[in-house]
Amino acid sequence: MPELPEVETVCRGLNQLTLGTSILGGDVLLTRTIGHPVSPKDFLEGVQGCAIASWQRRGKYLLAQLSQSPDSDAVHRGSLGVHLRMTGQLLWVQREEPLQKHTRVRLFFEGNWELRFVDQRTFGQMWWVPPNIPTPSIITGLAKLGPEPFSPEFSVEYFTRQLHKRQKAIKTALLDQNIVAGVGNIYADESLFLSGILPTKLCAHLSGAEIERLHRQIIEVLQTAIAAGGTTFSNFLNVSGVNGNYAGVAWVYNRAGQPCRVCGTPLHRLKLTGRSSHFCPNCQS
Repeated sequence: MPELPEVETVCRGLNQLTLGTSILGGDVLLTRTIGHPVSPKDFLEGVQGCAIASWQRRGKYLLAQLSQSPDSDAVHRGSLGVHLRMTGQLLWVQREEPLQKHTRVRLFFEGNWELRFVDQRTFGQMWWVPPNIPTPSIITGLAKLGPEPFSPEFSVEYFTRQLHKRQKAIKTALLDQNIVAGVGNIYADESLFLSGILPTKLCAHLSGAEIERLHRQIIEVLQTAIAAGGTTFSNFLNVSGVNGNYAGVAWVYNRAGQPCRVCGTPLHRLKLTGRSSHFCPNCQS
């Protein structure tokens, strides 16, 4: 958490609010939040004077393309990478707003605006990747990501090949970012429920029809969650400080002991490889 819908929500908000604005400077309040360069001073010097040309999401990563000036992207100045990890937030605020308790990095923009990276658990990171250097060589996690769920590469045929060669629980496989990028605990549970598949079922035992249903539900659940602005159970906020709304319509996630919205059976919760899984013992098999 945040997962793909939350990161996509942040990405869209940043594209609405920050494009064309120039970074005037900043302040690093927690050194280990900066993944590259090693020195926070070098990080701030790298991004200072850059304008935000665009933001994009890759898996759970945010990547800003930096340009020389707000009205031109002809001169590239590298990229700014962000991973929110468990509790990270990017907030677009006026500079005079009091600092949130867990503020780790501040980037100052023209017009008295500021982009704050707030992170209670301190697992999140930011990177400046200089121009002409491949981004995955610095943000190495990018090189390990599987296809995006909405991309043509994430086909039923690809998904079937990936699952049928694995002797592991399907819930565990869905959390593997090498198979598909961006799906996390919340939306894996939701997709499995809507597909009628128990989280403990082995990948290699899934039928073709089950895999096809699951493939379809992954895409539909993620789209629904993006439309709802993501899920807020504890920390997630969009760039304007607003909660996501998906939690109110979640089928199973975080609803252990409550009645299934389909059959009324109390929902169960179990641990798989250290992660909570929520499911209906009647609707899923």
